[in-house]
Amino acid sequence: MARVYREGDIGNEIAQKRIAVLGFGSQGHAHALNLRDSGCEVTVGLYRGSASWPKAEEAGLRVAEIPEAVRWAEVVMMLLPDERQPPVFREQVAPNLAEGNLMLFAHGFNVHFNQVSVPPEVDLGLVAPKGPGHVLRSLYEEGKGMPALFAVGRDATGQARDLVLSYAKGIGCARAGVLETTFAEETETDLFGEQAVLCGGLSALLKAGFETLVEAGYQPELAYYECVNELKLIVDLIYEGGLARTRYSVSNTAEYGDYTAGPKVIDEGVRERMREILADIQSGRFAKEWVLENQAGGSSFLAMRRREAEHMVEKVGAELRALAAEGAQSPAGSPAGGESR
Repeated sequence: MARVYREGDIGNEIAQKRIAVLGFGSQGHAHALNLRDSGCEVTVGLYRGSASWPKAEEAGLRVAEIPEAVRWAEVVMMLLPDERQPPVFREQVAPNLAEGNLMLFAHGFNVHFNQVSVPPEVDLGLVAPKGPGHVLRSLYEEGKGMPALFAVGRDATGQARDLVLSYAKGIGCARAGVLETTFAEETETDLFGEQAVLCGGLSALLKAGFETLVEAGYQPELAYYECVNELKLIVDLIYEGGLARTRYSVSNTAEYGDYTAGPKVIDEGVRERMREILADIQSGRFAKEWVLENQAGGSSFLAMRRREAEHMVEKVGAELRALAAEGAQSPAGSPAGGESR
């Protein structure tokens, strides 16, 4: 079992450092605010004219353009989207890093696939909270934490490991537990989970189930409820107690169907395609494809996004969510959307 580091295992070295958080999106705002509330000196690095600039200032944070923020800082956390990081790093970050600085990333993609090159005199680390930024922030405010991964890619100063762990503590992750990994392991497992299970695999499974019922003549609304809407109930049970908790909570009929039908859906052919997806990630083939897509302007990516948004499952889901919201706002005892009598 991997060792789990908690608050009592980690020092407060990060509180003695000036920290630049580059970006103020989902992760950026959570890191910056959590670090500030942990007693750290933080500057948010953005481009002049960014819509996030006034938001960061309204939150009480110091804001500067990225080159200035990097020159000021001793620790720099890169939290821009993956596809935007390489040019910003080359042009605005790398020239302003100083010997002995710590350069941090929250995802290893650009380091592992050689899209950025951190100067050899600069420490290199990874702190990757395992969830969305808004949840990282809300858990911190509740006195809780989100699990995270950490890695040290280079320790030029001999102090990188302690400082990387201390950063994870500063954003509240050591309250839940911090596990050690490598840039390669974090990147490859993260991409595989997204593609084969959590995003690609799941969205394709939901659509296939929905389409199968609709093609068989069932009402789209019922197909949505049975194949999409109830997923949250199952995921909540998995989060609370794993597959065993889920199987304990559903009916015996559902549990039996789980055991007998599941292997028919996820058969050896699916497992082989999962292995192919993993191989494409490990070889760098997916990374090359994604980099080239962005260099070409992302037209294929945007076309896929538009096409998916037009799928019937999205339209039916939007209608049912609106109906549920309307019902929730109606006075008790009155028709949904009507006047109480």
